[in-house]
Amino acid sequence: MRLLVTGGCGFIGANFIRLMLARHPDWTIVNLDKLTYAGNRLSLADLEQGPEDRYLFVRGDICDPDLVAGLLADHGLEAVVNFAAETHVDRSINDPAPFIGTNVQGAQNLMDCARRAKTARFVQVSTDEVYGSLGPEGAFTEDSPLAPNSPYSASKAAADLMARAYFKTYGLPVVVTRCSNNYGPYQFPEKLIPLMFLKACRDQTLPVYGDGLNVRDWIYVDDHCLGLESALLKGRPGEVYNFGGAAEKTNLDLVRALLALLGKPESLIEFVQDRPGHDRRYAMNFEKAGKELGFAPGLDFDQGLARTIDWYRANQAWLDSVQSGAYRKFMDHWYGDRP
Repeated sequence: MRLLVTGGCGFIGANFIRLMLARHPDWTIVNLDKLTYAGNRLSLADLEQGPEDRYLFVRGDICDPDLVAGLLADHGLEAVVNFAAETHVDRSINDPAPFIGTNVQGAQNLMDCARRAKTARFVQVSTDEVYGSLGPEGAFTEDSPLAPNSPYSASKAAADLMARAYFKTYGLPVVVTRCSNNYGPYQFPEKLIPLMFLKACRDQTLPVYGDGLNVRDWIYVDDHCLGLESALLKGRPGEVYNFGGAAEKTNLDLVRALLALLGKPESLIEFVQDRPGHDRRYAMNFEKAGKELGFAPGLDFDQGLARTIDWYRANQAWLDSVQSGAYRKFMDHWYGDRP
């Protein structure tokens, strides 16, 4: 397969590229990434030293129709997996505009280019946040109504509906996937687990929103990537598939577990003013993905969290480069060397 992955220098995209190239020696992946603040080319730097017939990096914007159309045609790309997105809820509250540009207009441009190129498969990577907030019982199914509560989740819901429209109107063979909170290697440290890891290692206070009892379902990133692989290869066009980790945790319990792994005191926890529109609970019913795609999370949360902390400890140079901004200098240095 010759595959276009967009946003492949981000957290989930980078892990997906690594896993797919390891599992499929005959696949070629072209990675299109704009390299915004959360796109880190260092996460895949070793792959750039390999043959171009396996992995090629292209710096560019998914909103650029000429660029996307050219890549699909020039490289004979058969499928698209779209990770490219602005994803941080707090940033979307501060300034929604970039989220509309990338998450809605960018996704629409990708779908339109894929439609014109008669691309065989398009996977739109979405989020459980499009469903809104759950009460104390139950879980989201693919038929749950979309009820986003932040500009970020609203922009992702809009892209999901655009995917539905492109399937219904044009017959684009698109599959939408919605997943719960991911964690694992290469995650940008504005997100909960790497942020708390860094602060705890420095004996800084760990800010927890509200009462800390907001519940999230957590999935190790490789388990999500395997689900995406199944959606790409076996998903039915026009369908939505939920993925989850069957690991519901309150934010407070997660932070306590992380502190325990690091041998740090819980006195570092500091409760701060809650985020506006903060969803209380997410949980995913992924029975459909289990039946149709054979999906099931393979790593339990305790194992996954320990593995993640071990990775951050062993890759301090990667973390330091992100914290200092050195990763941006690396990207500027390499820009254009392999267009």
